[in-house]
Amino acid sequence: MVTVDELRRLIERGEDIHLEFKQSREKITRDVYDTVCSFSNRDGGHILLGVRDDGKIVGIEPSRVEHIQKEFVTAINNKEKIFPPLYLQPERIAIDGKVVLHIFVPSGLL
Repeated sequence: MVTVDELRRLIERGEDIHLEFKQSREKITRDVYDTVCSFSNRDGGHILLGVRDDGKIVGIEPSRVEHIQKEFVTAINNKEKIFPPLYLQPERIAIDGKVVLHIFVPSGLL
């Protein structure tokens, strides 16, 4: 589980090969799944939904948080979309009055 302080440090660090920001305020875009595959096939990494590329926290639309979490889990466990399927659970973190979803993708390499 990531704390608010750890989340702030990740955001301050900025995007790199192990960290991606995705605005995704109302829905998950296809590039989120591309990033999951990329991280899984390399060294793993963190995806933050509700954060713009410049590091500004915009948050997930409150009425869409639960839907986005369920949609992500369903898609990531669907072998038609991701193969092999992964078990990843977005973590909801409240920061500055907004909700950010943190997804940790472990390395799929042995």
